[in-house]
Amino acid sequence: MATMLMTYAGPGEPDALVTRTGGTPLAPAGASWPSCATCSGPMQFLAQILLDGLGRPVREADIQADHVMAIFMCQNDPGMCDEWSPTAGGNRALLYPSDALQPMAAPEPNEDEDVLRLGAVNAVALVSSPCADYVSAREDWGNRSGNSLGNVLGQLGGQPDWLQGDETPACSTCTQPMTLVSQFEEGPDHSTAMNFGGCGTAFAFACGPCTQAAFLWQC
Repeated sequence: MATMLMTYAGPGEPDALVTRTGGTPLAPAGASWPSCATCSGPMQFLAQILLDGLGRPVREADIQADHVMAIFMCQNDPGMCDEWSPTAGGNRALLYPSDALQPMAAPEPNEDEDVLRLGAVNAVALVSSPCADYVSAREDWGNRSGNSLGNVLGQLGGQPDWLQGDETPACSTCTQPMTLVSQFEEGPDHSTAMNFGGCGTAFAFACGPCTQAAFLWQC
């Protein structure tokens, strides 16, 4: 079974309907920017992923996405809001139908709750590797392309490469184990990096039939 890597493809458009990190989330009209359950501040938008109707990542440019996943995480006081947990309320993974989307309006800034954003938008290139596991696929891509492994942004689908043991979340509706949508690395440059403890990796999951999603990270 092949592994589909997400690799850094340079700067991206901030409101494009594509799989990307950074920029502005796309959502239905009236969707509210999520806030942290602990500090009540607005979360940082991390990434957008295109999905098919079953919650699986879209891997080919000619397949129309049925849903998008928008991923947010609290960075108002890193390490204090349990932002690594799939259930504590320090992050959110939201699924939206892909039709009639528009840029989500961020809350009005104030002295205490200005919206933090990633430093730039990373465009994502999808590269298929014949290797069945993520670690081998990264190394294979680096060897074949001559690129730094830091330019691997993660993988779409596949099997999670856990750092601290299996934490596959259960769907809050049907209680079945969720399916991995994407695994993320922090990114190749500090100015655009997502904060997963400085050396961590993150995992986005979905239950397509129930349109539920979850996000967590380990380091």
